[in-house]
Parts: sequence; structure tokens; C-alpha cells
Amino acid sequence: MEHQEKLAIIYTVGAYLLWGFLPIYWKIINHVPSGEILAHRIVWSFVFMLVIILVVQKWRSFVDECKDILRHPKKCLSIALASFLISLNWLIFIWAVNSDHVIQASLGYYINPLISILFGIIVLKEKSTRSQNIAFLLAGIGVIYLTFSFGVFPWVSLLLAFTFGFYGLLKKTVNISSMFGLTIETMMVTPIALIYFILLPENTFAFGEMFSMTNVLLIGAGAVTAVPLLLFGSGTKHIPLAMVGFLQYIAPTLMLVIGVFLYNEVFTNAHLIAFLFIWAALIIYMASHYKRPVREHKAKKRGA
Repeated sequence: MEHQEKLAIIYTVGAYLLWGFLPIYWKIINHVPSGEILAHRIVWSFVFMLVIILVVQKWRSFVDECKDILRHPKKCLSIALASFLISLNWLIFIWAVNSDHVIQASLGYYINPLISILFGIIVLKEKSTRSQNIAFLLAGIGVIYLTFSFGVFPWVSLLLAFTFGFYGLLKKTVNISSMFGLTIETMMVTPIALIYFILLPENTFAFGEMFSMTNVLLIGAGAVTAVPLLLFGSGTKHIPLAMVGFLQYIAPTLMLVIGVFLYNEVFTNAHLIAFLFIWAALIIYMASHYKRPVREHKAKKRGA
């Protein structure tokens, strides 16, 4: 394995580890309303990304990218929708963690890859395989079983999966670097966040105590949002997509462990059965994903 590929794996694993432990960060500041945390996350992510762009001397390129987006209304609309979806995803995730629904959040990110495949089939007209169809069926059974067992639809999980799935779909249609993408997305929703602050009757952020623990953690929300995304963007460029697909389950697995063992959330037999169906679906999906390159390699050898 080349040094570059090893480094890329470290970056990607680092990104998913940070995402997996993120519930702990939001839990520490659960005394702050979810909407306010989201507003801080947006504003400080934007500020953090501007600093990064200036440090790596990409300001001119960033301005050129913004001008190019303004010249293409469809591209501008796609990024605006992506900004709204990722903000909604962040809000749901923060609310879920601080309302003791870490397990539901974990389930959402297990389902997400299957939702992304479904969007690829429906929107991008990609062909579905037999293995994918079986995976969808198993995942569907898991969600339906959980719904009927509790009499409550797992809307948190599905909203997280669908908002992130739509976000990924929009990102796929817009060719823009992860660094500029996050900066522009947060830039678009920062004015809304600032208006939200102005309209707040009472702001948790204490300007008189700039370096209080709450203030530092709210400002740090920018870094904990941007750093894993930058690591992910750097890492996934140099490793196979199949490996990315395998590594992405680090985050929801960590969330599940944190929810059950750290925050003592209830994990019933119904949860176990539902998760078994989801895990079986993912194993079938990953197996088919790995088999395809092997079949293609054998076909090339026969052709040679």
C-alpha cells in the first residue's frame, strides 16, 4: 500500500471517528436550545472556513468560484437547496442527541447509504441489482418492524437519512471542492442564523464572558463541523469507493455504542431485530459492492 493511500485511510477514518463521537460534544451543551446551537454551528463554521481559505491562500480561487456560481442560476439553486438540507440535517441531529435519541440518529446513518442508492436509481436512472433490491427489502422490513413494535414511526432516523441523502444527491450534481462547498453553503445560511440571533429574546452566548465554557464550545462548533469534512474530502480522493463505503459505518456504530452504554438509552429486542435487518441489508450491499470489481478484473483477464 502506497504512503498516500495509507494517509488517505487515516484521514477518512479520522473523519468518521470525529462524526461518531460528535454526540458527546452536543450533549455537553444540551442546556443550549437546539436552534441556537445550529445557528452558532453555521456562523462559526463559515468563519472557520474563511480563515482556512485565507491560511491556504485560496481566497482568489474562492472569489472566482462564487462568481461562477452566480453566473449559473441552476448551480446556485442546487447549492442553496444543499445549504438548507444540511442545516436541517444538523438541526435534527443536534435535537435528537439532546433529546436522548442517539440510537435513532445512529439508525438514520445506517439507513442513509441505502437511501442514497435509491435516489441514484430513481433520479439518476442508475440500474438496481438483485443484491440492492434484497438490501432495500430487508431495510424496509427493519423499519416497519420497529414502527409496529413501538407504534411510533422512526421519523428521526428517516429524516436524517433522507435529508443527508438529498444533500449528497445535490452535491453530486454540482462540481465544487469540499472546502469551497462548505464555505459557500454556510455563507448562504449565515444571514438567516444572524437574524435568528437578533430575534432571540435571550441569547445563551454571553459576550461579557467570552471565554466561558459554553461560549468556547459554541465557537468550537465551527471547527468540529469543518475538520471532519475537510479530512473526509482529503481522504476519499485517494482510496477506492468500496473502502469509503465500508469505513462509513464507523460513525453510526460509535453513535449506537455511545447511546446504549454512555447515555443508557433503552435498546430493546425490537431495536435489536430492526438493527439486525439493517445490518443484514448493509452486508449484502457491501458484498455486492466488493464482488463487482472482482468480476470486472476477471473479465479483463479473460479478455486479455
